Amino acid sequence: MTRWLKHLFLGIVIGLTGVIVHLSPAGIWMEEKFGLYWLFHLRGAITAPDNVVVVAIDQPSASRLNLPTTPHSWPRELHARLIEQLTQAGARIIVFDLIFDSPSAIAVYDEKLAFSMETAGNIVLVERLVYEDSALATDANEQNSNRIVKEGPKQLLPLIADAAKAHAPFPLPKMERVNNYWVFKTDAGDIPTIPTVVLQIFALPVYENLVRLLHRVDPAYAAQLPIKEEALDIEDLIFTLRDLLHNSSNLAHRLKIELNRDANLNSIQKNILHALLNLYSGDDTRYLNFYGPPRSINTIPYHQVLHPDEDEIAKQSSPMNLENKVVFVGFSAATQPEQDIVRDDYHTVFSSPDGLYISGVEIAATAFANLLENKPIRPFPLMGSLGILLVLGLGLGIIFMLLPNRSAIVASFVLISFYAGSAYYFFKEISIWLPLINPVFLQLPMTLFGAISLKYHEEKHESQQLKKAFGYFLPDRVVNDIVRNSGAMALNNQLVYGACLATDAEAYTALAEKMDPQQLGQLMNNYYAVLFDPVKQHNGTVSDVVGDAMLAIWAKTSASSDLRKDACLACLDIAADIERFNHTANQPKLPTRMGLHFGEMLLGNIGALHHFEYRAVGDIVNTTSRIQGVNKYLGTRLLVSGQVISGLDEFLIRPLGDFLLIGKSTPVNLFELVAHKQSASQLQLWLCETFSNALKAYQNQQWTEACDGLYKILDKIPEDGPSKFFLNICKKKQSAPSVDAWNSTIRIETK
Repeated sequence: MTRWLKHLFLGIVIGLTGVIVHLSPAGIWMEEKFGLYWLFHLRGAITAPDNVVVVAIDQPSASRLNLPTTPHSWPRELHARLIEQLTQAGARIIVFDLIFDSPSAIAVYDEKLAFSMETAGNIVLVERLVYEDSALATDANEQNSNRIVKEGPKQLLPLIADAAKAHAPFPLPKMERVNNYWVFKTDAGDIPTIPTVVLQIFALPVYENLVRLLHRVDPAYAAQLPIKEEALDIEDLIFTLRDLLHNSSNLAHRLKIELNRDANLNSIQKNILHALLNLYSGDDTRYLNFYGPPRSINTIPYHQVLHPDEDEIAKQSSPMNLENKVVFVGFSAATQPEQDIVRDDYHTVFSSPDGLYISGVEIAATAFANLLENKPIRPFPLMGSLGILLVLGLGLGIIFMLLPNRSAIVASFVLISFYAGSAYYFFKEISIWLPLINPVFLQLPMTLFGAISLKYHEEKHESQQLKKAFGYFLPDRVVNDIVRNSGAMALNNQLVYGACLATDAEAYTALAEKMDPQQLGQLMNNYYAVLFDPVKQHNGTVSDVVGDAMLAIWAKTSASSDLRKDACLACLDIAADIERFNHTANQPKLPTRMGLHFGEMLLGNIGALHHFEYRAVGDIVNTTSRIQGVNKYLGTRLLVSGQVISGLDEFLIRPLGDFLLIGKSTPVNLFELVAHKQSASQLQLWLCETFSNALKAYQNQQWTEACDGLYKILDKIPEDGPSKFFLNICKKKQSAPSVDAWNSTIRIETK
């Protein structure tokens, strides 16, 4: 798979992962718990609408009115007085977040409350939802039965319920944190909740305009509605409008278009009608757009509304004005006592660390205000969110495909930051909620990890390919330096201890003249395969190949005997392999001479400008080449210096004495490396011992003894080169003794 396909595939995987997570319960939970939290806190508190007010039943009011700390014990006559005060102040709708489902201890108080409610004509009561558990027997003789559990409102006290304009529940989801609410409770028969009922009552003055607009859009639908809202009670009107607008796919949209065109309505009337259409045509569940921490909505203590004494009235700078406002009356979480009552407060995004939660009545007021302002938190459409997550994943994958890792990381953070900033802008300005946690904390880290891992594997594969390619020409250490880009190659040199092997093939020049170049190339490839394998097997490095000659090295920073041992083993293996190679049928023979030396050398990249070669530099290289050349004189195949075999007892060697090589001023003590002692034959052992004795006689100028020993060798091994070489010298010395001072060192005049 090509590189761009891999990154495209990575982008698709990241995008699809974001899509799958967003569709999962875990994804929704993350966005609600963390995404909404950070968006709200980044946005901060905003101004609540001034036509929504909360009257707080709180601890200070209980103290000021000399009432118990349990608000359900407050006399209902007090609530009647509150209604009168609120009505006088111009309140348009009064919502009681109190449950009146049982008679009070003093019946006359219930009557006073009912009278005040009926007189005001604008009271909405909260009722409690309960579960009804019933059983349907499957057989008269069976005890087992099918259970049916239904959710529904608990009946309020009839006297009070009949006096109210409407009543409805306001249940909240049983969750760790309240983020949303129902406008219609599906599990309870699509019953409308308090915010829905209050908005419908608030919109009654523009109801006739709604009917008029519906007549223009579709008269058949308009015929299903009463011309005036007095013909239906509030609950029936709500159900009728819901069925009409919810079941017709585009009726609400057409009404909105007609509403925007209508010149007879002012902006306030249009806003109310838009709120009504959004209520009935939207989802049953809405997200709360909190205005801030507790009491962000204008809150008035209960006792300040009642003005219980003249001193309190005197403190008021001006009469209380609630003209055209919707007033919610209920417990205040900010000052509820910690004990003695059932707390009616909830954990939200703005809950304080000290445990201060938002009260239920303020949440109800917030929900209504959101509907009235047409500013609930609206999740971005599902398909749009999925598309964004998919495109983000693809975009991140493409960024890492086009740019180097560092630049790609910066670019990906810029992209995600831009997206997060856009999400914040949409949330703050138009209350649109885009996915935040998924892209920032899931897709981005996955992309970083996936892209870097992918690039790591790509670079690893490329480095392996590079190593494989350069490995044919350079040692592994040098290849690793190149792959790691560890520095300037011209400066990557090191002084080491090393064994150096030089080889040369006999008759190569003659073969090159006779053979076809292609055949010669194939022959040399096969030949070098025989040479290279033992070098590699014994931890050596082929440093140079020129024509029929090879230079191999074994190097370490310390003069270790291990590398000298490895070099000797490699030489013996090469000799054995060349022997087999030269016995291959239908193939020219390439007898090979080898020279092995040990010492200090400079190992590294030698060259200038734009051309460097990995070389071993130093006297050891020249000396090794000269040692290899001595094989021509002695008729041997494998010569090593005394520096190589010093301290190595596992090899059978034949001493050959000191040689002053051409161009050298210091003699080199040479030995023939014969075999590994464990595999040496009796003939080889006899040869080395007999020749050693003859060499000692030669060095001591005992020519007769030396000749006798050499003759013995030639009798058994007629073609032994060193014996012939030294026998020739001994015979000359025996017949014509030198007058000069004796020196057993043999001088080599040519290469």
